[in-house]
Amino acid sequence: MRRALLTLAFWAAGTCALADVQPTTCAVQSHEGAEYTVCTVDDPSVLRLHLKGDDGEVIGSFRRLEATQGPLPFAMNAGMYHPDRSPVGYYVEDGVEIMRVIPNAGPGNFGLLPNGILCITPSAVQVIETLAFQQSPQSCVHATQSGPMFVIDGKLHPRFLPQSTFTNIRNGVGTTDNGKTAFFVMSNGAVTFHQMALFFRDALKTPNALYFDGRISKLHAPSLGRSDIGQPMGPIISASH
Repeated sequence: MRRALLTLAFWAAGTCALADVQPTTCAVQSHEGAEYTVCTVDDPSVLRLHLKGDDGEVIGSFRRLEATQGPLPFAMNAGMYHPDRSPVGYYVEDGVEIMRVIPNAGPGNFGLLPNGILCITPSAVQVIETLAFQQSPQSCVHATQSGPMFVIDGKLHPRFLPQSTFTNIRNGVGTTDNGKTAFFVMSNGAVTFHQMALFFRDALKTPNALYFDGRISKLHAPSLGRSDIGQPMGPIISASH
């Protein structure tokens, strides 16, 4: 009887420990004088993209997103969009392609090649350079295209300059080589592209990382008491509990 009770106690303790393990955690990190909020997602299956609600209207805000999805541990704007909030580049939601891949150079940050695609499946999350994605298409359940890339196969974007003085609030995503973990990052102050790319490569050790946007960037991280408001967003990425 005593052995059975001990076994039950160990099983219960193990179950509680597993329950305490969260697939999404957010924390503030510093690197070379800049501060970033990093939300780490260790389970690709909890990630998904959102653009419109069941009413066909753009969701646009974290408040409206949680009204339909329930409480979320993390959410962030995810990819550039037009004034009507439609995606500029490749966008897939729940396996349905809403916008095609845009491979060519163009104006603005999106067209500063190489740019890239965040591709999510139930078992993997990967940042993939756009031309590489076209050469070897993936079956993404969710996907969003943005640009420029911060890091491409361990190398910084060739157009980023260490001496640049152009700073802005920025956000983006980097993924591990095995495709099991994604780091969603928001700078807590104005930084250059080069600064943030170094953070992804040298601090987070991500071989590939992608810029999402700049001054309009927003983050929902309730564990840190943060849920940004402002102008409506286009595509939003979230993690569920």
